[in-house]
Amino acid sequence: MDAPRFPNLHVSQHPLVAHKLALLRDRSTEPKKFRELVRELSWLLGYEAMADLTTQPITVETPLEPMAGAELEPKVGLIPVLRAGLGMVDAMLELMPSAEVWHIGLYRDERTLKPVEYYNKLPDAATVQVCLILDPMLATGGSSSATVDILKQWGAARLKQISLIAAPEGVATLSAAHPDVDIHVAAVDRALNERGYIVPGLGDAGDRQFGTFAGPSSEPGHDPDDETAEVVRRLQRNLAGEP
Repeated sequence: MDAPRFPNLHVSQHPLVAHKLALLRDRSTEPKKFRELVRELSWLLGYEAMADLTTQPITVETPLEPMAGAELEPKVGLIPVLRAGLGMVDAMLELMPSAEVWHIGLYRDERTLKPVEYYNKLPDAATVQVCLILDPMLATGGSSSATVDILKQWGAARLKQISLIAAPEGVATLSAAHPDVDIHVAAVDRALNERGYIVPGLGDAGDRQFGTFAGPSSEPGHDPDDETAEVVRRLQRNLAGEP
């Protein structure tokens, strides 16, 4: 994608990310290995995404003498979008064991591709300064935008989206709605197909992690209904700047 058009988009250039992403995409990768790769990629992307977090000075007593050190300043919250985002949590907790974890449940209506909220256990007021939204796939961008809306109303001061793969349509939608949200991904793929799947993509991230497959009607390439196809075409027209 055109980087100057989306200054909030950060695509990892790390060779390990590229290597592990190729394995993740492979249709023959079994759920156990798939979950391991999701975890490893989440760790690498999370490391990059938190490179600009602020620190405060502290004094550390080494075995030989005191010295000046640094301590992470903001409180960080992890927001996995259920259910696929759950596979990214453990890796992030390895990086930040003190992070708070809050869950938001959204599903994508298969006809309209719009997000529907079904679970939200956030406390009444924000308890963290930085929220990392964890969702393996940034497809239409509707669920991510809705999650950001919820977190901003909650009072989160700063938000970042961490996804493994994004579609150009999803990047454009989230960037237009929330240009202040940084987007960190391993790759931006070609487009959405008429069912709203990222192509070439990797299939359904939740199904592949948890070994649940609903059959041909849920698989990429199945004939779309007219309403779904029209939603995808509208997103693509918006991306291209067409009326």
